This record gives sequence, C-alpha cells and structure tokens, in this order.
Amino acid sequence: MAADHSTATKPYDVTAPLALRWRDSGAAKVVAACFPHPKGLLYLDLFWHRKTPAEAAHLLRGELTGDGPWRIGDCVIAVLGCHNTDPDLADDFARWREYLESDAAAGEYPPPEQIRDIARRLGAGV
Repeated sequence: MAADHSTATKPYDVTAPLALRWRDSGAAKVVAACFPHPKGLLYLDLFWHRKTPAEAAHLLRGELTGDGPWRIGDCVIAVLGCHNTDPDLADDFARWREYLESDAAAGEYPPPEQIRDIARRLGAGV
C-alpha cells in the first residue's frame, strides 16, 4: 500500500527561507516565494517586483517529491542553511530580509494577497 503524502509539508507551506540548487550545474539561489502550479512549481526571485515578469517568475516543471528537501526536475529545494553552510545564499537572504524590513519595501513591495493574485495570473493554484 502506497503512503499517503497529501498531508506532507510542501515548500510553499514553509515560512523559512528556501534555497534551490540545480543538481546538474550546482547553481543555487534563494527564492522570495513559491507556489503550486499544475505543471510543477512557480517561484519568484528575490527582488522579483523590480524585474520584468519574464525575469522574475520561473516555472520548475515536473512532479514535486519529498518531504524536505524536495525534488522537482533537476532541482533540489531545501530550507536555507546558515552562513557556515551556504554563506553566499545566506548573505543574499540577509539583504532580502533587510529590504523587506525597510521603509522602501513598505512603499513598494506588494502585500501577500496581491502576490498570490500575481501567482494565480501566472497559472499557480493558489
């Protein structure tokens, strides 16, 4: 009998920062947000709201598997490690967090419902 993973945590349910790492190239990045999508997983880059939609939003195609870390296509998604584990990614996230807490973000960064609306317009199931 197959295990029921319907209640398993998914990356879009996690409030901690998430890092994506591509197995083939080793490239990695921190994401601002991610959402379930019928074709896989939609994610937004850090500072996505200052980019064009084509530069800011990305679709990882495939089936999302795992309970954390997760896998989809050639990508592994995990909770961001500390400065000793992922120093460059931790620095990127620190800059993002500092921005989110700034007056600039208060004036320009969309609220959560607007972000979900944008994700829906991009095909996400939220």
